Amino acid sequence: MRRSPRHCAPYRLTGGLVALALTLSAPATADNIAPGSWTDRKCTLYRHAVEDALALLGRDGITDAFMEENDAFIANGCVARGGVCPRSEQDIAMANLLTTMTMNEGMASTFVPFDCPD
Repeated sequence: MRRSPRHCAPYRLTGGLVALALTLSAPATADNIAPGSWTDRKCTLYRHAVEDALALLGRDGITDAFMEENDAFIANGCVARGGVCPRSEQDIAMANLLTTMTMNEGMASTFVPFDCPD
């Protein structure tokens, strides 16, 4: 004989309370630390990624506009979305590398500022 759903309600409530307690007691990680501090950390990681990508790829073929837009993104705390448009083949190679590097650091691919107007 099957129990009716009302007999299971206390177990669902208890399970929910346990899950809530575990969430509140979980150690701070990149996913649950204060937004400002993770934003700051992501920006620092991105700045380092730009430096490392330049060391790997070199500056030849990367447009001044691409670098200036990246510098502005970093200077503004990496919070403005879009605004960095890869134009040359080397710009695109750097944008691809930066996207991969930031994802390897635990950031979403939507973090990077790459976007070109139509």
